[in-house]
Amino acid sequence: MEKITPYKPKHKVRIVTAASLFDGHDAAINIMRRIIQATGVEVIHLGHDRSVEEVVNTAIQEDANAIALTSYQGGHNEYFKYMYDLLKEQGADHIKIFGGGGGVILPEEIKDLMDYGITRIYSPDDGREMGLQGMINDLVKQSDFAIGQSLNGEDKLLSDKNPKAIARVISAAENFPEVAKDTLKTIHKKNKNSITPVLGITGTGGAGKSSLVDELVRRFLIDFPEKTIGIVSVDPSKRKTGGALLGDRIRMNAINNPRVYMRSLATRQSNLALSKYVNEAVEVLKAAEFDLIILETSGIGQSDTEILEHSDISLYVMTPEFGAATQLEKIDMLDFADLVAINKFDKRGAKDALRDVKKQYMRNHQLWDTPQEDLPVFGTIASQFNDPGMNTLYKAIMGKIDEKTKADLKSSFEISREMSEKIFVIPPARTRYLSEIAENNRAYDKHVQEQVEVAQKLYGINKTIETVSGVQP
Repeated sequence: MEKITPYKPKHKVRIVTAASLFDGHDAAINIMRRIIQATGVEVIHLGHDRSVEEVVNTAIQEDANAIALTSYQGGHNEYFKYMYDLLKEQGADHIKIFGGGGGVILPEEIKDLMDYGITRIYSPDDGREMGLQGMINDLVKQSDFAIGQSLNGEDKLLSDKNPKAIARVISAAENFPEVAKDTLKTIHKKNKNSITPVLGITGTGGAGKSSLVDELVRRFLIDFPEKTIGIVSVDPSKRKTGGALLGDRIRMNAINNPRVYMRSLATRQSNLALSKYVNEAVEVLKAAEFDLIILETSGIGQSDTEILEHSDISLYVMTPEFGAATQLEKIDMLDFADLVAINKFDKRGAKDALRDVKKQYMRNHQLWDTPQEDLPVFGTIASQFNDPGMNTLYKAIMGKIDEKTKADLKSSFEISREMSEKIFVIPPARTRYLSEIAENNRAYDKHVQEQVEVAQKLYGINKTIETVSGVQP
């Protein structure tokens, strides 16, 4: 088959990808979003089992050019039509909708959906005729239009926390700095007296920053029923293609809430942990008068401390698997971080890691007289519900915000003094209990078969003796 050259977008294209509600089949969308990303697109991936409301809210907050979905659950007619109607209702009908569902979506249904307003539903015949890259080229080409090239008084809607206005000002700042210059000047002037605190979260790739942010957001919403929170999350751009996987939303389940706004940014520079427009995004959220802003970086190396320039309080997230204790001496953020979280605390050697990190933090900050238990280093398991370590970390963060800023965020969240410990549905000693039962049954069957064979041989010998001796029992 002839190799198809990927289409090169003329603008910075952002596409939201997901698998539809009740659809656990995400193999297809994973293949598609990887090709979309390799075609130079910034992909905001939501994962599978996502409702229309979640997808539409994400597309508006992220100011996306398009939505690309797979639907294999049979409810595609209602799902796609409701999505089109909801986008229209929210005044975001410029966002294009693409979909596919293999042979589940019939040709007459494809025609009906496209007549309704869905941009394109790809069929198995399209796949055979165009190839995967050909379909993605068509999708990206139709989505390749400018976002943020003009502003029409969106800055006046920021204080209402209008997600469309917030998203459009950030897009203008990112894509058309000259267009956004006057608006940003107004925003900077307004923010001179802003006391909105910025919590900067940074750490190594794969440390669980997104899961940890989700848990912090969940606790914040419970702790402050009237307060709002804005999140800026940064992921790296690929140097080769210019595409990016903005995948933090996959791990976040607490953010689909009217009191939460989230915007994902690509670095658009391969060697940095933050986008150069991150400061403008934070300023826009301050102008929108959110009560707390969380800024999460992409995974960083040992020497990166960029987050400090943009945050009032900094949290460094790591795992117990940092290697030898001497490696801690190379981590620059341990000199500056207000708090440190050792996430994935259920890993082997976690308690030793906690001790070593506390010692290094004490040395770096010259806290010789501070008891070890009072050092701001916490073991957490962000993937575990109501984790005691996460509760303690959240309380410490809110205490530090109260101490270092003038924000009205005095927490009433109650915590226990427990340490993070993995809670097992099945105890580790019994994780193989079903296998043990099966093995025991097989061993019993084998033993019975062996005894049957022994009994048969003994019976044969007994009959031989009777025949030879002529003596009957």
